[in-house]
Order: sequence, then structure tokens, then C-alpha cells
Amino acid sequence: MCIFMKIKDIPTIERPREKLVKYGPEKLTNAELLAILLRTGTKGQNVLEMSKKILRKFPQKTLAEADLKELQEIFGLGETKAVEIMACFELSRRLLKDKQTEILLSPRDVWENLHDIRDNKKEHFIVFYLDARNQKIQREIISIGILNANLIHPREVFEPAILHTAAQILIAHNHPSGEIKPSDDDIAVTKRLVEAGKILGIEIVDHVIVSQNSFLSLKCEGLL
Repeated sequence: MCIFMKIKDIPTIERPREKLVKYGPEKLTNAELLAILLRTGTKGQNVLEMSKKILRKFPQKTLAEADLKELQEIFGLGETKAVEIMACFELSRRLLKDKQTEILLSPRDVWENLHDIRDNKKEHFIVFYLDARNQKIQREIISIGILNANLIHPREVFEPAILHTAAQILIAHNHPSGEIKPSDDDIAVTKRLVEAGKILGIEIVDHVIVSQNSFLSLKCEGLL
């Protein structure tokens, strides 16, 4: 026998809206997020059950591409709710259209990103400002020329991090000579920035040295 449970019968802390308020949207399942958008269910099924049914019919990214007719074929999902779902996804597409979502997870990712400076005849000191999911928010050139511990000031590196509300940063530079072994100044700059990051609560996740054909991670070498 199937027992119908209304949302109000679910413990308060387990209700989607209350969970979002307490823990943030990232802690909710897709069904719970959709339930908040739909607000109410129908006779015989609460909004969370309806959301799960919708996601079973439209797995992965197909819900975002569903048209009005397809959505209305779901029992209980009338024109109003179907239109709300379509409007939500269309707004998301527009807002995220120009958002940089490149994810930097490995030294090779950094090397590939730096294709424009790998063979440059001058050293370029680059900082990638990342969110908590390693997605690139911004990439900035901090200095051009010989990397010197006395010329790279933490303020120049961390001011943009605060401006962009970055959760972590990744630093990198090229070696025009093609030799990727870190110099004493490379190591000194890294240590200085790591210490500054600790004070500000912004982690330096790596320092990658690149050349035209290779790369080296100070983190992988145990120098970070």
C-alpha cells in the first residue's frame, strides 16, 4: 500500500527549501532543487516525488532541452510549471553564456592554457584565479621579465583574488630557455606567496613552470 506523504509531513530539516537555507544550494540533490522551483505537487504526489518523476523522464541534461509539449506530458505538470522550468533554463543559458568555465586540475591543463606564452622570449608571470571547484574565474599577467623574488609583491597577486572573490589561485610562468628546472628565485617567490596566502585564507594550489614542449609542477616536486 502506497502512503502519500505531504511535504509538510517531512521533517523540517529534510524539506528542500529549509535545507537550502541552512546548508546552501550545493548540498541539495537535483530533485530537491527542482522541487523548490516547482513549489507544489499535485493530488497524490508531493512536489519532491513529482521532481523525481521529471528527472527520471529527462535524465542528465535533457531536461534543459525539453520543449513545452514534452514537459506537459508529465502528469501533474501543467502549463504554468512547464513554462517556469523552460524559463529557468533559458535564463541560466543567457547568464552563463560568457562565463569562463575552464577547469584547471593538472599541470598539463595549465601548460595547454599557456600556449600563447610558452615560447615567448620573455618570462611572463601568470596568475589564475579559481573558484572552489577549480574553475577559472580570471587569468592575469602580473609581470613580464626575469622572475625575481623582490619584484613580485604579494599585493599584486592577491588584490585581484579579493576583487574576483577567488577561493584559490594557481601561479605559473614560462622559461624561454626551455629548461624547466626551477631557479632559486622561482622557489623563493613561491614560498613567499604561499605564506601570504595563508594569512589571507587563499590557497596557492600550484606553481607550474612551462616551456614550449614541457612543464613542471612545484607541487609535484615537493617544492610548494
